[in-house]
Amino acid sequence: MNESKYIVVGNSSDDPFAIDVAFAMGQREDVADLISMKRFANSEFCPRFISDEQDFNQIGNKLEGKSVIIVSTSSLVMSRQSLTMRTLMIARAAKENGATEVILVEPDLYYSAQDRGPRIDLGETDFDRDQKDLKKFDGQLFTAKLYAQMLKLAGVDRVLTVHNHSHSVQMMFSDVFGGKFYNVIPYDIYVDYLLNSNIVNYGKDGDGLALCAPDKGARVFVKEMCRRLNLSKVKFVMLDKVRSGERKVDISIHAESEWALEDISGHDIVLFDDMVRTGSTVVQSCQLLKKINPGKTVFALTHFYASEEGRIKMAHTAIDEILTLNTIPTVLNRDIQGRLRKKMVVLKIEKWLALNLCRILEKPQPDMGESLYSIDMSSKNLRWKHKIWLSEQLKTLNQR
Repeated sequence: MNESKYIVVGNSSDDPFAIDVAFAMGQREDVADLISMKRFANSEFCPRFISDEQDFNQIGNKLEGKSVIIVSTSSLVMSRQSLTMRTLMIARAAKENGATEVILVEPDLYYSAQDRGPRIDLGETDFDRDQKDLKKFDGQLFTAKLYAQMLKLAGVDRVLTVHNHSHSVQMMFSDVFGGKFYNVIPYDIYVDYLLNSNIVNYGKDGDGLALCAPDKGARVFVKEMCRRLNLSKVKFVMLDKVRSGERKVDISIHAESEWALEDISGHDIVLFDDMVRTGSTVVQSCQLLKKINPGKTVFALTHFYASEEGRIKMAHTAIDEILTLNTIPTVLNRDIQGRLRKKMVVLKIEKWLALNLCRILEKPQPDMGESLYSIDMSSKNLRWKHKIWLSEQLKTLNQR
């Protein structure tokens, strides 16, 4: 990365995710040496890009000709509302000190669940909205649109996110940012891990492996995963989800599924989704899959909201292993994982994200080494224990 042009900061000076993205892009300066996260005695936030105390020639123009990249994730100590305000103020500070461009990198885009309002004109959906859907949003605002407009007003020029689930949010952000909205999908990460780890077992050309879409929203993603795996015998199964209450769903095999449940008996099954909150749907889906005696059920997802309710539910034996990314970095905390650490593996995507950012900015891509991600797994995970056991056995054989 051309360090004279790009400056990578976070909306929190000690955010490890932002620091790792900056390092992966070639920035050697510490984020804390580039921006000061000032707080006044009355608790008000006031960011300041750090300048030479003796330089009186570039006052208000220190960032002239430079692009500022703000990396925004989540925190255990600050709410998303607080982090949002920080992002807005950092973006405005960058522009008011001469920055040519401000790019927001927010892997889990804030307010995406609030992706439409109580009228037809408030949100472009890929389905026909009925009165029941409109009523769900009665009395509240189209928060995602307000957020996009605030970012634009503050000075943000581009937004990059990861695996956003909402058609409405994607269309609206593209409109607000004039097409400079980038929703990158982590196909290559999942494909690489499924092919090069022992999380699932399968035969030649994918025989004995099935990928499962739990609902309509996941079907395009999972079908593309099947294509990219390039294993001719992988089976693609579609489930159907019908909500019968706020927290109650009924799961069944979809009428249009190419394969029936009995066709994947004995297979290792990977159920993919973009996110999880309460865990109700995924547990019910895996319970249904367990009825046909699969080899293993793996739940793979991009955004892991580690609510207490979700952790309790996903500890269910219907889920054998959980594969997720660190788009919400708190998932790396062992206390947050709780009992799930025994069956959880987290793929850290900072290098992959930096590479995609360089591609979007049409800048030379830094050398990322052998892998686009790193693996975080508790020693409680059975596959980690098996790896250590194999290593010890190999060491013993070599000594003989």
